Amino acid sequence: MTTDVSKDLKKEVNGALITGGLLSILGIIAIALPSFTTLFAETWIAAILIFGGFTKLVYATQTRDQGGFIWKLLLSGLYIATGLMLFVYPLTGVLTLTLLLGSFLLTEGTFELILAFQLRPQNNWIWVLVDGIITLVLGAMIWFQWPFNAPWLLGTLVGVSILFTGISRVMFSLNARST
Repeated sequence: MTTDVSKDLKKEVNGALITGGLLSILGIIAIALPSFTTLFAETWIAAILIFGGFTKLVYATQTRDQGGFIWKLLLSGLYIATGLMLFVYPLTGVLTLTLLLGSFLLTEGTFELILAFQLRPQNNWIWVLVDGIITLVLGAMIWFQWPFNAPWLLGTLVGVSILFTGISRVMFSLNARST
């Protein structure tokens, strides 16, 4: 019985190691081709919005007797129209998404700073402060370099995220292998 458990664990660890390796490779490719990755991410968001819009449309028609039918239709139309606009005008979509990301980070950084000062009496509040400062600086960097950073920024960030996810999976599986 213990050999079956160890075989299953070994398969899981090997699977995590392979997944981590593939994610690391994809992350490096995404970083090496940031404009392609940015456009791919923008197109993926467009597809998700369109699919979500049609899902909302089906829901609206199925629940039209339960009230709010017009609002459900309007929401589905908003999703579909936004997704189609991102498909038809991908570069404008990239510019918009980059500006939204910068705005989001500026807002998040501001809220983190406020939260940090409210948590000041507690131990380790400084970590929230540092997080807020870094997030605020990243948001400002995006805003002050926009629109010139738009073609590569989202792709680079996605690539870095995928790369670090892959590295963490590799390290986790190597740790599990040694125990």
